[in-house]
Amino acid sequence: MFRSLGNVLANPAVALLFIDFENPKRLRVNGRASVHVDDALLAEFEGAQLMVRVRAERIFPNCPRYIPRMQVLEASPYVPRAGVEPPVPAWKKREVFNEVLPAADPARKT
Repeated sequence: MFRSLGNVLANPAVALLFIDFENPKRLRVNGRASVHVDDALLAEFEGAQLMVRVRAERIFPNCPRYIPRMQVLEASPYVPRAGVEPPVPAWKKREVFNEVLPAADPARKT
């Protein structure tokens, strides 16, 4: 979302929390993020428009005590895949968001 990318541009300090729900574990990564428009990795991710890179400054485990055990049953239809047009999320169809959607967004009303 733009708000997150705008935040990174204003303050690049980030804290990421990675959670493994199948084998309860958590890993924290603190670092500095940067946004790249012409990154070589863009071609590797279907539908990507920007690349956010994080330079890790501190990586450490985090207590997994309260992680519920879960498993993935199916992929979200919103995840970009080659040859598949994802559905337009309902929130993007709300009039209040129209003016802030990119011009090429399929949900934008012209």
